[in-house]
Order: sequence, then C-alpha cells, then structure tokens
Amino acid sequence: MIKSIFTDFRTLLIVGIIFVATIIIAFTFKHLSEKYIKKLVLTKHIDPTSYVFAKKVITAIIYIIGISFALVQIPEMKIVGHSLLAGAGILSLVAGLASQQALSNIMSGFLIVMFKPFKINDRITFNQTYTGIVEEINLRQVVLRDFENNRVIVPNSVISTQVIVNANLTETKVCKMIEIGVGYDSDLGKALKIMEEEIIKHPLHLDNRTAEDIQNNVPEVTSRVVALGNSSVTLKAWAYSDTASNGFVMYCDLLRSIKERFDEEGIEIPYSYQNVIIKNPEQNNK
Repeated sequence: MIKSIFTDFRTLLIVGIIFVATIIIAFTFKHLSEKYIKKLVLTKHIDPTSYVFAKKVITAIIYIIGISFALVQIPEMKIVGHSLLAGAGILSLVAGLASQQALSNIMSGFLIVMFKPFKINDRITFNQTYTGIVEEINLRQVVLRDFENNRVIVPNSVISTQVIVNANLTETKVCKMIEIGVGYDSDLGKALKIMEEEIIKHPLHLDNRTAEDIQNNVPEVTSRVVALGNSSVTLKAWAYSDTASNGFVMYCDLLRSIKERFDEEGIEIPYSYQNVIIKNPEQNNK
C-alpha cells in the first residue's frame, strides 16, 4: 500500500513538473517570438501576418506535446498519450472534441494567411457594414479596430466567405467623390470651377494623372453634372489622396471650403422644405 501511494505521488509530481515546464516553455517561446517579430517589423518592415499566425500554431503544438508527455506518465492514459505523440490520433481527437465550426475557423485561418486577401494593418470593409484596421489573425478569428476604437471580432469562417473591400491590397491611394446639389438658377460652369479649384489647392490632394495625361492636357480634377433632381442640379468632382485617412480629412475639409466659396459667389445650395397646414376644428364647425 505504501509503495502504491509512493508511486501515485511520484506520478503526480512528474505530471505537475511536465505541466509547469510546458507552460514555461510556451510563455518563453511566445515572449521571444514576439520580440523577434517586432524587431523584423521595425528593421525590415516586413508583413507580420504569417509570423504571428505561425507563433500561435507553434504555441498550440507545444501545449499538445506537453499534455501528451503528461498523459504518458499515467498508466490509464498511456494509449492516448502515445497516440498524440505519434501524431496518429491528433486529427481524430480534434474532430471528436472540437465542433465543425471550430475546424472550419482553423482551416479558414490557414487559407487567409496563405492567400492573403488582407493582412495585419490593412484597412478592410466586409459585409458592406464593418470597416476597420486588421489587428490580429489567429486560429479562430480576425480582430478589427474600427474608427471608434472598438474591436470587431469576426470568425475566420465568416470573413472568408464575405466580399471584402481592401483599401491596402495593391496601393493605399483613394478617390473621394465630392457630390453637391446646386439650384437650377445657379451658374453651373462657375460652380464646377469652384469645386475644381478648392480640390486642387487642398494640401492632401493627389494629382492622379499619368505623364501621358499631363502631356495631353487632361485636367487635374474631373467634375461633371451627374443628375437633375427635383429641386437641385447634382454636381460631382473626383478628388484623390494618398491614404484613406487623409482622404477622409480632405473630404470633410472640401465640403466646408466649397460651401463657403459657394456662399461668397452667390451659388445656392437648395434644401427641401414642407408647408404645414394646421386646421382648426372649431372654425370648421361654425
């Protein structure tokens, strides 16, 4: 009996040491890999997506190996432990313990990292609803930071099946469409010229013309009459900027500066109004 107690204690001690060693190794690897990735990003300006994803996969493997060695020390669990170490039972074990959705998220995560429809620090919009900066891609989910500094958590299997707008896939340049309605009595040519002038003199405006366009005297800014509404004529001008954030700032500034120029030049921006008729029931009864 004493021998049995001693054997059980020895087994528990070994299992505990293995668990502690596994945690220490996993945390040490995680810390060193994060420092290495940060160094690569700062010195070589590489894309960290693949490295971060690989770090998470290797960390998971370290835990699996540690748990396997611990299970081998327990006589009743030796078969499971040997299966995990040999690699033959990993897929069946995962399939039995994890849901189909979890496996789908893992596979989708590998496909995202492999084909790179987006990567960390890209600005994306998916489902025509959520827009943000990609902060993290792990085995289960993609983490986005929106413009209000909220975190949007999206499962890999969901985002991989959506139509995604990536503002950084090939280049960061963006086109902002400045659309304003003016009155029918306004001088349209003058209004279009004001819009073009305000866009050209904005410091964040980018000349999008090619060398051939410049040689052929193509205008730096294009503006058009695009619609005849019920109460206004819709004018549109196309303005380019180097990044999405600068494009948003430019767009807001141009709305203000064009409005102020229109006021100075006497160009009306009409607005809808309604006539409200109030009936007095007492007068109707007389």
